[in-house]
Amino acid sequence: MPNTAADRVRVDVWIWAVRLTKTRSAATAACRAGHVRVNGERAKPAQTVAPGDEVRVRQNGFDRIVVVRAIVLKRLGAAVAATCLEDHTPPPPSPTETAFLAVRDRGAGRPSKRDRREIERLRGY
Repeated sequence: MPNTAADRVRVDVWIWAVRLTKTRSAATAACRAGHVRVNGERAKPAQTVAPGDEVRVRQNGFDRIVVVRAIVLKRLGAAVAATCLEDHTPPPPSPTETAFLAVRDRGAGRPSKRDRREIERLRGY
């Protein structure tokens, strides 16, 4: 098993070590921005995780949901890192599910009342 000297580790170190983020500073920034949740609660970079904890990392508009299986302190190879977590991320939506998103031109300003109603009608509200 990988380096398991400690029974708890900082959440930013762990998500970097199991390759959920490319750099440790990106992991810390994600925690500070509120994109990381541990067991449903917003996590600060120094919060610790233990085996069995659920970690949600917001990436590219979608949540990556993983369960901690092993504590690691150093960055690992992809094959070994995959054994340290259990991925519960739902599959991404199919292109047909995202085909009816309301898209506005950048810089078009706030939608008018009429535009807002059309957007809501399109979304099914």
